Amino acid sequence: MDGCETEVSLRSLLAAAPHQQNKAKLVHQLEQLAEERIAEGLPWTPIPYSVIQFCGPLMLTWVGWFPFISWKAVVTFVVESIGSLLIQEGVFLYGVEDKVLQLRTELRRMRSYLQDADRRQDENESLKNWISEIREAAYDSDDVIEAYALRGASRRNRRGALSLIKKCALIINRFIEMHQVGSQVDGIIARISSLTRSLETYGIRPERGEASNSMHGRQRALTRSYSHIIEEDIIGVEDDVKILESCLIHPSKGYRVVAICGMGGLGKTTLAKKVYHSTCVRHHFEGLAWAYISQHCQARDVWEGILFKLISPSKSLREELVNMRDEELAKMLYQVQVEKSCLVVIDDIWSADTWKKLSPAFPLGRSLSAVGSKILLTTRNIDVAIQMDPSCYLHTPRCLNDDDSWELFQKKAFPKIDGPDFKISTEMEKLGREMVGKCGGLPLAIIVLGGLLASKPTFYEWDTVHQNINSYLRKAKGQEQHLGVSEVLALSYYQLPYQLKPCFLHLAHFPENLEIPTKKLIRIWVAEGIISLPQTEGEGEETLEDVAQRYLTELVERCMIQVVEKSSTGRIRTCQMHNLMRDLCVSKAYQENFLEVIVSWNAEETRGVSRARPMGKVHRIALYLDQDVDRFFLSHLKSHHHLRSLLCYHEKTTRLSEWGLMKPVFNKCRLLRVLNLEGIQGQRGKLPKEIGYLIHLKFLSLRNTKVDELPPSIGNLKCLQTLDLLTGNSTVQIPNVIGNMHRLRHLYLPESCGDSTERWQLANLKNLQTLVNFPAEKCDVRDLMKLTNLRKLVIDDSKFGDIFKSPNVTFSHLESLFFVSSEDISIVHVAAGCPNLYKLHIEGPIKTFPEHHQISSKLAKLKLQGSELIIDPMPTLEKLPNLRLLELQLDSFMGKQLVCSSKGFPQLKSLLIHHLHNLEEWKLDKGAMPCLSKLEISNCTKLERVPDGLRFVTTLQDLEITSMFAEFRTKLEKGGEDHYKVQHVPTMVFCYCDY
Repeated sequence: MDGCETEVSLRSLLAAAPHQQNKAKLVHQLEQLAEERIAEGLPWTPIPYSVIQFCGPLMLTWVGWFPFISWKAVVTFVVESIGSLLIQEGVFLYGVEDKVLQLRTELRRMRSYLQDADRRQDENESLKNWISEIREAAYDSDDVIEAYALRGASRRNRRGALSLIKKCALIINRFIEMHQVGSQVDGIIARISSLTRSLETYGIRPERGEASNSMHGRQRALTRSYSHIIEEDIIGVEDDVKILESCLIHPSKGYRVVAICGMGGLGKTTLAKKVYHSTCVRHHFEGLAWAYISQHCQARDVWEGILFKLISPSKSLREELVNMRDEELAKMLYQVQVEKSCLVVIDDIWSADTWKKLSPAFPLGRSLSAVGSKILLTTRNIDVAIQMDPSCYLHTPRCLNDDDSWELFQKKAFPKIDGPDFKISTEMEKLGREMVGKCGGLPLAIIVLGGLLASKPTFYEWDTVHQNINSYLRKAKGQEQHLGVSEVLALSYYQLPYQLKPCFLHLAHFPENLEIPTKKLIRIWVAEGIISLPQTEGEGEETLEDVAQRYLTELVERCMIQVVEKSSTGRIRTCQMHNLMRDLCVSKAYQENFLEVIVSWNAEETRGVSRARPMGKVHRIALYLDQDVDRFFLSHLKSHHHLRSLLCYHEKTTRLSEWGLMKPVFNKCRLLRVLNLEGIQGQRGKLPKEIGYLIHLKFLSLRNTKVDELPPSIGNLKCLQTLDLLTGNSTVQIPNVIGNMHRLRHLYLPESCGDSTERWQLANLKNLQTLVNFPAEKCDVRDLMKLTNLRKLVIDDSKFGDIFKSPNVTFSHLESLFFVSSEDISIVHVAAGCPNLYKLHIEGPIKTFPEHHQISSKLAKLKLQGSELIIDPMPTLEKLPNLRLLELQLDSFMGKQLVCSSKGFPQLKSLLIHHLHNLEEWKLDKGAMPCLSKLEISNCTKLERVPDGLRFVTTLQDLEITSMFAEFRTKLEKGGEDHYKVQHVPTMVFCYCDY
């Protein structure tokens, strides 16, 4: 029904009610019409004034409110810290829409100023205070609009008949609220306009300011490197130097660009100098030049500096070079590198744009490799090296180990360490080692700490530093350092693109040393609203999760977070922050009032954090819990009315005596968007019905919480994007409301959703990307055919395979499938219907194993269990070009022999062969599995030996043998007849091999 049809319908209704006594009935009919359009997801068109004329004053009031209470267009301004504002959507509120649009305009104008002000706030304390006020004004606008939306939605959810008097009273209240909201918005607009004018007095402009005039630019100037200044006391770089020398000198390597990448303070420049001055490098190249790249690189200055070092020009030639046009100078430098072998070191280059400015003077094609000219660069951004040369050699130095860290520290803390009288007491060594441990192997931090303690010879002074080690590391400057550790690391933060800063600050939620699961992190970012789709058209079908994945990858490439584990498809599975980078992250998050951390087991730490955080409303809380949840959890949360995000973490088992204690939190924190209660072990019971108040909630995790029943009010959470109900109970009573949560993107269900016989309708969840534990007992498996955006599916239902028998059934976006069936599975049909699978896990008998061309060439991970295959599957699997992980588990193969031919499994990195009870022989030809790094053999008791071809798999790093006969182990151990096959493997583990 479009706007015209709506007007016609209303005219007919109004014409049928000419008398005042029919107005109440008419109002009810109009309410029903609005509700029907809302239920259908259609906009509720504002009613033309020409129609309202029929109604009289009372009807004008009622009809005027319908477009507002539909909430079709109610959105939130999500304003992110770091002095930046990210406005997510527009807002149209009936009666105040003009003012809200004006507010949106002011915020957008303010945002352009903040891009400059954010970089320069350290120059002036008053400027920092202004930015803080701007942030609070933006948060206030967010609060006003969302609180108003919350009240309106609560009214709409009320059911039951009301008397005309009560309806009139409600109408009056609504208009009073409209007037209040209008006044509040006017006040915020005035505040923002005033603050914007004030920013101009500090020289802040809408356009991007010159960083060379900023504090950050001056800080970078202090880090400038000079090739003739060679650091002493270099520890733990011998292996790195040999690797880099080999890449630069040996023609067989073929690298034209060699990049040293890593976080600030890792010693990249120090390592580059060591290589630059090494004897073999200087003898190999005919010309050498060192160029430090400033933050605002002037290409001509860099070209001149390099050229002067490569050709040592006479005075007249130098004058001639100075007078050359830019293109002539670039061409001359280019030609020098083509005609003789040169090594150019480009130190501290930050962006690909800088390289684009410099690149016309550097040949990187065949002409360069012919004479052997090379480029050695240092950068904090891996993408810079990739942009320079996709085939470059990337070298990422590791942090120092404990022994090297202690050796470096001693050289800095005890300058006379080589003297005959040097001696360190046991007590001071213990303190010193603990403090060095806080440096996390970062050379800069160790040097700064050693320089600080060099002037503090007493135990008392060392103990004072030990007790406040984080503060000292942030502020102290070593004897040879112009900047402290925090300042050096902060340069990476200041260089982040605008959209990445809130993503980085959000990492301050996570406790130290925690391995962060990236899937969960990405979904929280999306729920928080700090991820937005690119505005450029033609971006394809990229989702918010895809954008968040890109942002995460870029933070990794900028060496601000570290990858702990990758999946078989190459995606980052878990990540972690260096503890000093995390310390910077937490510090910036507090400064920007981005979040508050509450530590239940350390009251002193909590109070210290609170003092560090600027005054203002708290919108995010990270709650670090101990076992006493009842005492601490609720007392700190029930007063935070403006809270948007609550993430809970705990070191040990954390128990809540009863879930009813959560009622005040649900009742008071009604603006929550993210609620992570994972791991809070409450007693088995029902989640309080007050959870239904959190209508803005987008992310809810109850994983491992022991909740065994959800209230019907959970259906009020219509904005939910992620719902995780893997509570640890095999059965959770779930009301029939899931099918109405149309915005769900990721749904994790328990094994059983209760004993109700009601049928669920999941076909409406068009946005669903993840569905774990499809509820076969409540749903028709054919509903899956309508979930066209599914990317991951876990299903235990034999009927799933049948849906592929219908023509043209294709899950074109499905990347991961875990399918359990008790009947024969037609994997040929499944593979054909899922052409883009990356991960496939099938449990159940397989009728016919497909040919390799019938399986997605993208398949990277395959697990088979109970397949009962008689024919060897290896001839098919070895032809899959991207298979990286293969698991043949319990009775997946019933035959006696597996054969892997030469050049098979070109990308396989991990192979697990478990419980193949009939397997007697495994043949592996030379040249098979050239990338294999991990092999597990377990409970294959008829297998007598590993294949001879294993000795040619030089990439194998880990071999684990479990539950095999002792004879099998004896053959592989040193001195055994098969030891020659595995003697090159660094790590071999034998478990339960004694029977």
